[in-house]
Amino acid sequence: MNYNLPFIPQRTKKPRNEGITMVMDKGLSTYEAEGLCKAAGEYIDYVKFGFGTSLISKNVKEKVEIYKSYNIKPYFGGTLFEIFVVRNMFNEYLRFIEQFKLEVVEVSDGSMHIDHKVKCNYISELSKYYTVISEVGSKDESIIISPAKWIKMIKDELNAGAQKVITEARESGNVGIYRSNGSAHVLLINKILNAIDPSKIIWEAPQKSQQVWFIKLLGANVNLGNIPSTEVIALETLRLGLRGDTFYQHLPEEMKKEE
Repeated sequence: MNYNLPFIPQRTKKPRNEGITMVMDKGLSTYEAEGLCKAAGEYIDYVKFGFGTSLISKNVKEKVEIYKSYNIKPYFGGTLFEIFVVRNMFNEYLRFIEQFKLEVVEVSDGSMHIDHKVKCNYISELSKYYTVISEVGSKDESIIISPAKWIKMIKDELNAGAQKVITEARESGNVGIYRSNGSAHVLLINKILNAIDPSKIIWEAPQKSQQVWFIKLLGANVNLGNIPSTEVIALETLRLGLRGDTFYQHLPEEMKKEE
């Protein structure tokens, strides 16, 4: 803070268990990655190299080292895991990620079908050597998963060794925990919250309206993911009530105007 304002919520400090911000790197240059970290590194906990970008982007090793130098944990998105698994190349996947000295991996099944017991076995095996973040939900909007199944899968994946579970929304924010228009699937989210410790969940929220919705629901220290690299500071202002959308969120009642 450049000025010590009153009525600003207490944000957790890194390494954070709650209040996590996971940012998408969809092909940043090393210059852009360095600039992102200089401008907003203290607010970023994870950087995900989105989908299969780590296979074709230049200077991936250099970017991994940049992120690590700012106490940010980089990892490759779960789609990359699926790209190898669908080709029966899990061992090759392990060798690929070992090249980059990553500490975090993501296990997902959003693009392909993986028997859930098999998925949990992957999580269990990888958790022996890495911090595992898993992801629940399909990228295909035609696939409907009941709230009970969401909850069971999240619990099973946590029990298998996942440290956090991401709830699927894609980078577009219109599937999974959201409806096709981007609005929150309120019933599903509430049922998940009634059954799962929210500190264990990273809610994908690429759209500002989704970030606002979760901050109002769960407070400044909600875990949010798939944040665009250009929106990190903007998200932090939402968390702290320094933007119109959450302006009154942390003020005492006597300061709040009647709508």
